[in-house]
Parts: sequence; C-alpha cells; structure tokens
Amino acid sequence: MNTLNEIFFNPKPVIGMVHLHPLPGSPLFNPQKMDMDEVVRIAVEEAKILEEAGVDGLQIENIWDFPYQKGCNVGHETTAAMAVAATKVKGAVSIPIGINCHLNAGTQALAIAAGVGAKWIRVFEWVNAYISHAGILEGIAADLSRYRGFLHANKIIFFCDVNVKHGSHFIISDRTIAEQARDAENEGAEVLIVTGDETGKAPTIKKVKELSDAVKIPILIGSGTTTENVVELLGIADGAIVGSNFKQNNDWKKSLDEKAIREFMKMVEELRKGIE
Repeated sequence: MNTLNEIFFNPKPVIGMVHLHPLPGSPLFNPQKMDMDEVVRIAVEEAKILEEAGVDGLQIENIWDFPYQKGCNVGHETTAAMAVAATKVKGAVSIPIGINCHLNAGTQALAIAAGVGAKWIRVFEWVNAYISHAGILEGIAADLSRYRGFLHANKIIFFCDVNVKHGSHFIISDRTIAEQARDAENEGAEVLIVTGDETGKAPTIKKVKELSDAVKIPILIGSGTTTENVVELLGIADGAIVGSNFKQNNDWKKSLDEKAIREFMKMVEELRKGIE
C-alpha cells in the first residue's frame, strides 16, 4: 500500500507550506515588530487559505529562523514555539499537518509531531551526509527510529530527502542518486523527497525518474513544482510539497497568492481524473 494513502484522501497529494515567521531565540525574532501571537495569527490565516484553495495537507516549518543551527543545537525555545503554532494551525483546519524543523532537527520535529498529532516529519539527511550552510550534517535515521519507538509514535511517517537542496554532496559523490535512495529506503525511510539545487528550483525529470525507479516507496517533489511543470513531474512522482509557487512572485518570503494556488490545484485535479 502507498504510505501516502494512510495520510491523504486524494492521489498525488499536494502539501502546502506554512512558513513560520521568526521564532523566539532566532536572530530575526523581534517581539516589538512581530510577537508570537502575530506569528501564530499569520500561520493560522495562511493555513486556512491553503485549505480553502484545495491543498491536501500542510507542512509547518521554521524557515525564517536562519542562519540555521545544526539539529542537535536547536533549542527548547524553538521546539516549544513550533508546538504552539502547530497546535493552533491543526485546530483551524481539517487537513493533516506535518513538521519540518531546521536544520535536520528531526528529534525536535518528532517531539512536536507526537505532541500535536502531526502525521509526518521531514528529514533532510536521513542517511549518509552532506555539507550544508551550517556545516556537515550526518544521517539521523538510527536516532529517530529509536526515538519514535520511545514515544510510541509509529504512526508518524518519515518523509526523507535524498540529495537535498542547498548542500554539497561531494563527500558521497562516488555513489549515485539511486544508490542513496536505496540507502534511505533500506534504513527505514517511508517516503522520499527529491528537490532541485535550491528553494524554488525543480529537480530534473531524469533525477526524479532515477529515484522512482530505484525504490518501492513513494516519491514527493520537494521544490520547484509550478503550473508549468506539475503535470510532467507528477506524471512520475506521487505528490509534491509546494512553497514558493504558492507565494506572490514565486518568492517564499512573500504572502500567499490565492489565485496561483487555485490555478495550480485545478491542474492537479485534472491530472487526478486521468488516474482514477
């Protein structure tokens, strides 16, 4: 059974992003300009817009907390703030939510997900290693698998990137994308995510197909899906996480563009008709 079917009603699910504004403890947090009440208000408002426009789920992440810390250094204040925001978002919508805590803070994300009832977490580096803006990030599959058992949270699904964006992967350049994908699957990843080189950039069709052909678990497009390429990308992949394309001027830092979201989802609905 496709693991995504355990979470989403529709085939080829589209997950919209709830980009939390700077949280307490991060360099950009300024309570005089935007306190936690306002951060939460905006998150809830955007979640409602995304749901009403037809997306199938929401991924909540602390994208504005840059420069990012390595996962092991992400503090309790971030975990607490994200849990508060996620609780409010979940209470405002009827579609499932997931958690992504930067940067590769899988333990914190899993704690939040277990506490608020989220259905998945995103993990940038499940196995192997890469060089990120914060330095070398190593796989955390072993720790997260054990922690999920400790929390009795086995229904929370691991969405795991392979060859993730915004990083250098030369340290494992002797291994193909397909081999890295099989590594992740063999080590317990339940859904794989494939991205382009950076936020807003799509992976090549060749890259998507390499992953899809290499594993038996579902594949999600994690960046750069637009109205121009969604039919082609979802012709291979099993769904998509969309952030930038749902914002004004295709810029994740801008406000949501409801017209763009509805146009995108209309194309996805037409695509679904062909596979029902």
